[in-house]
Parts: sequence; C-alpha cells; structure tokens
Amino acid sequence: MSTQIDRLMQLTKNLKIKAEQELTGEVKPTRVITVASGKGGVGKTNFTLNLGIALAEYGQRVLILDADLGLANIDVILGISPKYNLLHVITGEKDIQDIIIEGPNGIKIIPGGSGIYELTDLEEWQLERFLLKLSKLENENDYLLIDTGAGISKNVLNFTLAADEIYIVTTPEPTSITDAYGLIKTLHKHKFLGEIKLIVNKALTVEEAEITGKKLQIVVNRFLKNCKLEILGYVLEDKAVPKAVKKQKPFLLDNPTARASEDIYKIASKICNCSNDARYASGLKSYFNKIFSLFK
Repeated sequence: MSTQIDRLMQLTKNLKIKAEQELTGEVKPTRVITVASGKGGVGKTNFTLNLGIALAEYGQRVLILDADLGLANIDVILGISPKYNLLHVITGEKDIQDIIIEGPNGIKIIPGGSGIYELTDLEEWQLERFLLKLSKLENENDYLLIDTGAGISKNVLNFTLAADEIYIVTTPEPTSITDAYGLIKTLHKHKFLGEIKLIVNKALTVEEAEITGKKLQIVVNRFLKNCKLEILGYVLEDKAVPKAVKKQKPFLLDNPTARASEDIYKIASKICNCSNDARYASGLKSYFNKIFSLFK
C-alpha cells in the first residue's frame, strides 16, 4: 500500500510541476537519456521499455528510439511489427510522426532499423530537413529514451557520447561488470563529460546489488581520473520478468506489484525528482546535432 501511495504522490507532484510550467509558458527541452550496456543479455531493452512505461505513469510524455542496430527488439517484447522506420523519414517518404508507434500507457516508439545507418551519410540539406522534423517532437515529449546496442562499437559510442546522460545496465556477473567498466573506460577515454549512472539488474538480493554497484564505483574512482559514476538503482531478479517476456508484455503491466516492477518505479521516481536540473536541458536538436558531428 505504501508504494502505491508513493507513486500517487509522485504523480501528483509531476502534474503540479507541469501545470505551473503551462501557466508560466515555460517550455522545457526534451530530456535525452541513452541506455547502454557493456555486453548483451543484461536486460537493457526490457529495462528501457519498462522505465518508459513507469515514467508515463508518473505523468511524463515518453518517446523511445530503438537504436540497437543488431538486435532491435523492443517491437518483439511488445509483439508488434513496425511498417516504417527512420529510413522512410530520411528519404522523405514519411514524416517523423508517421513512423511513431503507440505503445502501452501512451509511450511512443521510433523504430530505428536501417535508418540509423543512413544517418551517417546525410547531406547538409538532408540533415537540416531531418532536424526540422525532429524539432516538432521537442514540445511533445518530456523524455527521449534511446536503447542502444551492447558493447563499444562506433555506432554505440556515437549515441552515448552525444548524450548528456547515460544509464549503464549491468548484472552482478563478473563478465558483465568487467564489460560495463570497459564501456565506462572507453567513454572516459573519449572525454565524455556528461552524467554516467549505473543500474544493477538481475541481482538476487539488495545486498548483492549494492556490493556490485560499489565495486564498480570504487574501480572507476581509482583508475579513471575525474570520472564519476552514480548508482541510480537496481532491479532484483524476479520470475515475473521472463513470464511477461513470454507473453510479449512489459512486466510492469503484467505484474505491477512484482518486486522488479517496484524497483523500476523507484528508479523512475528518482529520475523525475531531478527533472528540473539544468544539466539535462539540451533537448533533441542539440543531441542529434552532436550525433551527426560524431558520425562525420
């Protein structure tokens, strides 16, 4: 019951902030969050999708870009089959709004597909046209969550280096921790100056999650000068998660009272509580401008 009350209080708080912004005519840029992982199989996409749903339940307008080129599977988790993707926008066949898929709880999804590759070869006029189309989404969404591929390929790095805020998902497994550190080390090597935050997924206990986070935090502080790693939260191992995956349904909706769902709600609440931080105010146009400069 207390967790339901906490969620209601968070929703009320968010709606009050939105009402105040509307009264003052304040327009806040979309907050862009890139979700990455050092290796596959850590639950990154599932985390991204369910986080988006939780943010939507807190009164936020959420857009998700599926930018995992090799294993784009947000549509698989939801049991949908996108007809169009970014490529159709780039070629001028469709407008950005035409390819957006409506998801659970009002979240919206942009299928990336081969359009992600095409972004790397845009002419100047094509880039301007694409950015103009994206600007239409700025005032329509509070959050853009970008689900990248796993590892440290050039495409993954470009999507992460352009962000002001990166969430890295890891599990307590030694290989996952090592690969997460490898990703952080690579970001540091490329002089990433944004916020790096850690989510420990599939931990058996709270203690295991906390130990995993602190271990990685200690290594980062020791070997990567001026690099800060914030532990954003954890999602404990829960049988409700694979059950929901088999149903092609987000576990937050299939079982809202499951432990994993409660953990997601806590993380979403924490994110909402710092939504007015000026560090996260770059917006969509700034983010994609950075991406294009990195790809070139």
